[in-house]
Amino acid sequence: MYENKVGTLPDILASAKCNKLHDPIGELPCGGRLILKAGLVVDPKNNLEEVKDVVIYGDKIQSIENDIKPEKGDRVINCEGLIVAPGLVDMHLHLGDLFEVSTEPIKCAVEDGVTIGLSPGAGNTFMAPALLGAEVDRGLPINIGLYLGAVNVLGTMLSVEELIQLFRGELNEEVSIRKMTRNRITNTTAPLTVGIKDHMGHFIMSDENIEKIFEITSKAKLIYMSHTQDPAHAERLVSLSKGRPIHLAHATAAGCGTHMGAAEGMARVIELCKNDHVTGEFVTTMLRAGKGSREGLQLPKESQKLAYDALHEGIVKVLISDGQNEATMKGFGDTRDNIPAIIELSEMGVLTLKDAVACMTCNPAKLIADRTGNPWWEEAIGHIGVGANANITVLDPNDKLATYTIVNGQVVAFENRIVRRSQGAGGWVSKFGMVKRTGVGDLAAFSYIK
Repeated sequence: MYENKVGTLPDILASAKCNKLHDPIGELPCGGRLILKAGLVVDPKNNLEEVKDVVIYGDKIQSIENDIKPEKGDRVINCEGLIVAPGLVDMHLHLGDLFEVSTEPIKCAVEDGVTIGLSPGAGNTFMAPALLGAEVDRGLPINIGLYLGAVNVLGTMLSVEELIQLFRGELNEEVSIRKMTRNRITNTTAPLTVGIKDHMGHFIMSDENIEKIFEITSKAKLIYMSHTQDPAHAERLVSLSKGRPIHLAHATAAGCGTHMGAAEGMARVIELCKNDHVTGEFVTTMLRAGKGSREGLQLPKESQKLAYDALHEGIVKVLISDGQNEATMKGFGDTRDNIPAIIELSEMGVLTLKDAVACMTCNPAKLIADRTGNPWWEEAIGHIGVGANANITVLDPNDKLATYTIVNGQVVAFENRIVRRSQGAGGWVSKFGMVKRTGVGDLAAFSYIK
């Protein structure tokens, strides 16, 4: 009497046949492909905005074609009506920061489409790569890296030249044991960072110490990130840079009026970003109609207009969240605003859709590649070209949410819910590239024998 087209799906679902367990999934060949079918692929680096099929094999992009014919063992995700973008790179996102023990900002960030998060804890010590790296080893669904706090970098007996050697991976082990720490785990993993962060809200360094940080970051090829809220402090850092690279974090905070007139502060920081050696980033939450988080800072309309103009003119090319409102350390924004801000900037005509997507994909990847001198960041990250790491954010332009988040070829979130079996999909990223494990989280369990 009643009919449907689905049937019992005996070739797809586990079932019982002839008094025996039938396992159709286990019978499929291992290593099948993951096909993202019929989505609007928006890949700014490869100048692509077209409905295509994307094929993932293992943890890499295998091909991008018009109509892939699925084979036995392939998994197919219908992406019709969705945007298939490179995985969001949030290069300023507090994760595992300030004793994060009771909330889950890492999982929340993944649910919001973030595939790489770089945590800029100003309190991060040389131990931070080992501590957060151990969490990666024990299973996280995201690629994580971090910045060290500038004051802590200068807190040991190591000279500037020795610190440069440390971050190049060239420091003599005996020197590190004698002058840095007796902890060999810390000494071994300390170089696995992407940059150093100055934070005028937590500490104000002398010109002499700022010079030391510039010397370290410029010679060791690290990002120098500065907390940007007081425009006068940002101007001081740029003056002391003497042409060496400096990145102005959450530059929209300078336009919130905490230290001078809001529009004046925004204009002064944007002017700094016009220098070739200065880059900046804007907080997605502050660019939306709500003007910012109620527990953070509000960006007035006149400052927003200046920020929109700076994005439109290409003066600032990077968007970040600065935090996740589930977290203890919230920053000035929320990862939940990343995708809506990208879509809305396109809808308002501030940026094209490709240029808006670029602000959290290929643009930060290029910035990190330029500052670290490591082309891996551009070759493997921030795009959907063949051979790139399979980090992809599939988003719905209607509800402005992440429908799927794919990290290293694995679906880690689906419709804003974490996929629990995805723990372990992530890896550790540093200026040198990515490793799936640091090994720190395994030390108590076992060692690796070659």
